[in-house]
Amino acid sequence: MYQFNVRVYGLLINDEQQILISDEQEHGVQFTKFPGGGLEYGEGMTDGLKREFIEECNAEIEVLSHFYTTDFFVKSAFNDSQIISIYYLVKNVAPLDLPIKTVVFDFDGEGEVLQSFRWIKLRDLSEDDFTFPTDKYVAKLLIDSYEFS
Repeated sequence: MYQFNVRVYGLLINDEQQILISDEQEHGVQFTKFPGGGLEYGEGMTDGLKREFIEECNAEIEVLSHFYTTDFFVKSAFNDSQIISIYYLVKNVAPLDLPIKTVVFDFDGEGEVLQSFRWIKLRDLSEDDFTFPTDKYVAKLLIDSYEFS
């Protein structure tokens, strides 16, 4: 039996043309991705994304528009499921209240699950900033669609 793992991610771009990214560590593995995570049974895509932003960023968001849905095969890095990722452009409803780091994997505290956030200027964004294939692809789409001014 094949299992599908549906994931939802938010592309949050601030007024300074910076995008929010998440550095994480789980079970000793470090990775960088866009904020978001797994859809729970019974949730719609945007409801799941709003829940993920509250859980990860302590932030309420407004979903602006769909940006991309995985259209190639991706096997999970953590199990035998097939990953389907859906990305939305989002904006925060209120000012963000979370510590922003400037160094990769600059975690506060210790534990099995760690997370920190960084802003990256869109003009400096690179596929190499991300760990997983779909995030790398979305970074390329963002780079290709960004108007450099």
